Amino acid sequence: MRGDFTLPGEAGYEALTLRLADQWGADAIRDSDGTKLSPELTGGGRRVYSTICLIRSINDFAKAHPEMLQQNLLLSMPVLAESDTVQIDLLAGYSRDQFRINNRDGREFWQVYDRTSGEEIDAARWRYADGFVKVDGAAAYHQYTVSFFAFRLWEAISMYNHITNGWGDRERLMPVEPRHPEVREALLSWLTRWCKEHPETDIVRFTSLFYNFAWIWSDDPTARDLYSDWASYDFTVNPLSLRAFRAETGIGMTAEDFLRGGLRNPAHTAPTDKMRRWIDFTHTFVAGFGRECVDIVHRFGKKAYVFYDDSWVGMEPFGPHFSDLGMDGIVKCVFGGFETRLCAAVPHVATREIRLHPYLFPTGLKGEPTFASGGDPTGDLIRYWVQARRALLRRPVDRIGLGGYLHLVEPFPDFCDAVARLAGDFRVLKALHANGAPRTLPGKVAVVTAWGALRTWSTSGHLHEHPEVDLTNVLEALSGLPVEVEFISLDDLKAKGVPEGVSVLVNAGWTGSAWTGGDGWRDPALVAKITKWVHAGGGLVGVREPGACEGFHSLALSHLFGVGVDDGRRKCQRKYARPENTAHFLAGDGVSGLESLEGAYMDAGDVNVVCQTDGALLTARDVGQGRAVYLSGYRFSLDTARLILRAIAFAGRMEDAMDALVTDNKHVDMARFEDKVVLVNNTAEAREVRVPGLDGKVLVPGFGQKVIDG
Repeated sequence: MRGDFTLPGEAGYEALTLRLADQWGADAIRDSDGTKLSPELTGGGRRVYSTICLIRSINDFAKAHPEMLQQNLLLSMPVLAESDTVQIDLLAGYSRDQFRINNRDGREFWQVYDRTSGEEIDAARWRYADGFVKVDGAAAYHQYTVSFFAFRLWEAISMYNHITNGWGDRERLMPVEPRHPEVREALLSWLTRWCKEHPETDIVRFTSLFYNFAWIWSDDPTARDLYSDWASYDFTVNPLSLRAFRAETGIGMTAEDFLRGGLRNPAHTAPTDKMRRWIDFTHTFVAGFGRECVDIVHRFGKKAYVFYDDSWVGMEPFGPHFSDLGMDGIVKCVFGGFETRLCAAVPHVATREIRLHPYLFPTGLKGEPTFASGGDPTGDLIRYWVQARRALLRRPVDRIGLGGYLHLVEPFPDFCDAVARLAGDFRVLKALHANGAPRTLPGKVAVVTAWGALRTWSTSGHLHEHPEVDLTNVLEALSGLPVEVEFISLDDLKAKGVPEGVSVLVNAGWTGSAWTGGDGWRDPALVAKITKWVHAGGGLVGVREPGACEGFHSLALSHLFGVGVDDGRRKCQRKYARPENTAHFLAGDGVSGLESLEGAYMDAGDVNVVCQTDGALLTARDVGQGRAVYLSGYRFSLDTARLILRAIAFAGRMEDAMDALVTDNKHVDMARFEDKVVLVNNTAEAREVRVPGLDGKVLVPGFGQKVIDG
């Protein structure tokens, strides 16, 4: 089997490129940032992907029109006043390679705050000159900040690629702001000319569209990232957009609405109504201008794919405007399972493609060696693939591929062999899915957050970046489990109730976060509606502080779990002590992956305690006709995924159905298709497993995949 594989080619390495294209069964070839494809590579009968990034494509225009660069609001570092005046260096602590103060336009949006008192300082008391703001009438020993606009001089991904790959004097690419009519005209002209000049290109792969996720760099190389969030809209803010938003909606957004004293609005923060309106406003613009770009590509007989990672803000695929873009395909880089499921679930496109890790770069995202001295690219590849494959068992994508610089793999023949093996495994799985989906538990699981479906299969970034986020860990587990999953918001629940067919609600996160739902839990009608549903037979799984928001003395759903979290105010109140029940169904694969939570306690006498070790707590409770399962915290590993499956199966009274869908070894996953069973071994050690309904045992090699009749 061959095909369904996109390979990064490189002019100057034609023999290597063509050899690996044959070895890996590639039916498409692509360029990468900084590489080109020679006629020898584009003329081989394979489809040609060409990568373009519109916002950094017209550097000469950007240099000639620096006032049309993209901007964002920055918050100066707090400065302590030692007298009745204080002077603040606005860019102190920020990368001056990345930022330059915009002192020409938008000064009406600047704000100066006394952060000690929380008071905004009247504009008559401060003045700007030469990169500094001086505040008069300051309160001694109070801290002061300035919110101001800065141009971004270096597009964030260009900056990362440049530094990571040591590009030296290569030109730094600058991001232009497409809300300027002159920029839109220049971009459309450039794209039209580009399409004419590249007749060999079959697929134009937009490196996302216009606005990058927020990535703010410091001037300290030992602590480079001042702020980074994959779903933040910080880089969409400028004087032009703020004025347009006010004209369209009547809402006047302030700098503080975006900066929030330095906390900003990352994805784990429950959105305000203003931010929801801003996000929709941005989506509308991106979809409208993006469609103009896609129409040009289609006019030249090419297909348009979009990369769902870099400048993806404003084109969220599960939002109401994504379909307006008319994209033909989407490409998602993945480190593991939940990102693979995210790509597989994207609507309104014909092709869904995942870009495997590691990227063909000398180092990884955190500077760790990959294709460099001390690196282990083959080990990295297998580790990431094993997690992605769990998800591919449950939901298919159409294609896989790699990105980066192909010449780096030449000294690693074992890596090249491993890619060929996993490409074969992928094609087998895709063929099985073509005949129908594998079996799942009979009841759906609904993950409840403030975002709901807009952030389907996503939280605040890649798993390796935020390992402490309980919901990310839960999603990684769910991605490879035999369950149907949907995503709903607290607003959905209030308006429509629990969707038909849902057997279990899952809520995971910390107090006040977007993942638990934030202040939505203050609504007593919502709490009563969920309580009624659980009492009537529904299942509830909570992790860490489910149903919690700031100001509650405990959890809004503690009366269902029989568990509370004491923040110190209930030290004098009764707390129950219960013995462990280690024979419980929840402990059937061992109890690992639990995280401790200070203050978690039992506040009912009928709680079934499965584990209470070193502050970690796992409980189950019957609630009327329903059930509630509580975990004080959860960390995913290939060893702990079954714990989440057991929690869901128990809460939904689906224990017998679960037993028919898993092997007797938690390290070997199983997917049961109509007439085939697929077994995948997630460990390096060969495993013998028993398959429900089949006689005898089946041996699955280390990291191997086996298909049997059944």
